Amino acid sequence: MSPMNTTKKLISLALSGAMCVSLAACGGNGTSTTAEGAAVYRELYSSEVTTLNYLTTSLTNEYAIGANVVDCLVEYDSYGNIIPSLAESWESNDDMTEWTFHIRQGVKWVDKDGNEVADVTANDWVSTAQYVNDARNAADNQYMYSTGAVVHNAQAYYDYTAYLLTLETLGLATGENAVDDAGDPIEVVDPVEADSIGVKAVDDYTLVYTLDLPCPFFLSVLSYTSYMPVYGPFLEECGDQFGLDNENLLYNGAYILSSYLPQQERVLTKNQSYWDKDNVFIDEIRQTYNAEAINVSVSMYQADESDYAAVPSDLLDAMLADESTANLVHGSRPDVSFSYFYSFNFDPQFDEQYEPENWKLAVNNENFRKAVMAALDRVKALTVSEPYNPSDLLNNTITPANFAVGGGKDFTQYDALLSYTQGDSFDEAKAIEYRDAAKAELTAEGATFPIKVLMPYNPSTTNWDKECQVVEQQIEGVLGSDFIDIIVQAGPETGFLSAVRRGGDYALMKCNWGADYADPQTWTEPFVADNSYGFWDLSEDPETQALFAAYSAKVEEAEAIYDDDAARYTAFAEAEAMLIDHAIAIPFSVSSGDGYVICDLNPMEGEYAPYGVALQRYKYQHLYDTSMSMDEFETAYKEWEEARAQAIATSEE
Repeated sequence: MSPMNTTKKLISLALSGAMCVSLAACGGNGTSTTAEGAAVYRELYSSEVTTLNYLTTSLTNEYAIGANVVDCLVEYDSYGNIIPSLAESWESNDDMTEWTFHIRQGVKWVDKDGNEVADVTANDWVSTAQYVNDARNAADNQYMYSTGAVVHNAQAYYDYTAYLLTLETLGLATGENAVDDAGDPIEVVDPVEADSIGVKAVDDYTLVYTLDLPCPFFLSVLSYTSYMPVYGPFLEECGDQFGLDNENLLYNGAYILSSYLPQQERVLTKNQSYWDKDNVFIDEIRQTYNAEAINVSVSMYQADESDYAAVPSDLLDAMLADESTANLVHGSRPDVSFSYFYSFNFDPQFDEQYEPENWKLAVNNENFRKAVMAALDRVKALTVSEPYNPSDLLNNTITPANFAVGGGKDFTQYDALLSYTQGDSFDEAKAIEYRDAAKAELTAEGATFPIKVLMPYNPSTTNWDKECQVVEQQIEGVLGSDFIDIIVQAGPETGFLSAVRRGGDYALMKCNWGADYADPQTWTEPFVADNSYGFWDLSEDPETQALFAAYSAKVEEAEAIYDDDAARYTAFAEAEAMLIDHAIAIPFSVSSGDGYVICDLNPMEGEYAPYGVALQRYKYQHLYDTSMSMDEFETAYKEWEEARAQAIATSEE
């Protein structure tokens, strides 16, 4: 596998360390270049964007464009280390509530034709903060100013502008004695000025964020869309036309959106004014619209009309069995920004036919929960959606591996979690041991058997029904149908989250959580008070109440540690271990990323980050003459993990 128009060579991953990944070269397309030798990466897309306004969107296909045309204060190397981008350097005060960034000078905003318009200055981030936190702009990503990183007065300004918007919608000039359409009074919100938000330009090249709480992970939120800069005068000039098309955008990133024809094509062209253009190796990204992309991308790749194809599940077996295609197909690096886990519901809201009171007895019995956990063969369940490498998706902790780094090692390598990281919770002998103990205890409490376990699924989610059937057979097969009766039931296709998970209409169900920032604190959010996962804070059982109190106290202890990564991570690991030790939730898997693909890029070359826009960027990547095989990818991925561990350890020295 070699770059286009080059000899075969090793693929360097030396952005932050000396390790490299070697890939066997193989023959391939070799035609994705222009007559002038420019590297052109071609792909199909079937889902059109609704906006190019990166300041407001939280949709991946939309912010993937913004990620390539606008740089952030920081970026990532190939191992996930944060490195300078538009900020050359930074520092914080002792309690990490004030962060000062020194903006790179000489960076230009350019238009779609590459004409220079203005310098990038600190004011561009002030403009972003004021725009995103104005409720009238309806930014889906505004919460990033008040979740984890709490920027001073950002939420207060949002609440005030939301109040003004409500009055404007109702045609009211004042909030005094105002009522809504239902006749309920509208609470008056005191005025908050935009310039009171804790984002200040000290001068053109010095930017200061002021936070209400210490935030050791603040750098990790800066590569998210709501913290990307915008040229204020241009934003004001465009008004509600900003992001409508490529003419209503300015660019300071690796690429310019030189052509934008909805439902036809998008062309990203290398920005010749880019401050770091020596690290942009692909000259053009050509994306062609095709409503049937998922069905035709493979044949388009084989016809040398595309450099990327997502392989549909119904074609995968045949392609791996075909000598002409077997060496082209490979998996994707798991997406660790999402974690899936089976959640027990301690506050059941389901019908009497499923015996909610009997379930309350069972779910508050630790041996019962441990029996279910030990009886669940997670690898077998994952085989439903990932028949070839199910273990690659297995998640032995709530926080995925390769997500958070502190104190020179991955979070999952801290002592409290290490036994889970290195082992599998599936153990039939222990499951039977826990079952027998639970049965004796529950019988004494008046429980009846089999314990009914309502396990719903969303029928619109591919293979979830099949996975539930495997889980049902597996657990009942180990524990016995006379002990437990798992009832698999289809939930509504629309409003599933509200009706089922948030509504508490389940006993046991696979849930997921998406990270909001790169710190283990984000993974505690489904399990703290007033959450909509499991509701164990609502349990009336004294032992469960005591466990919840202990967990909450440990989380608060961890959150209060901001100046010692190792101590902070140790405390969070101890908190997470409580969840697994006591089977409050059962870790299950991470996302499969892009699934199985044919692609002439090497994902290990690009920026790596567990969160934000970095994974969507083409910077640092080369275009190769063919796709990796399955074996090449697995080798490259394992070498990357080893190199990453070394890079992490080295970064702390």
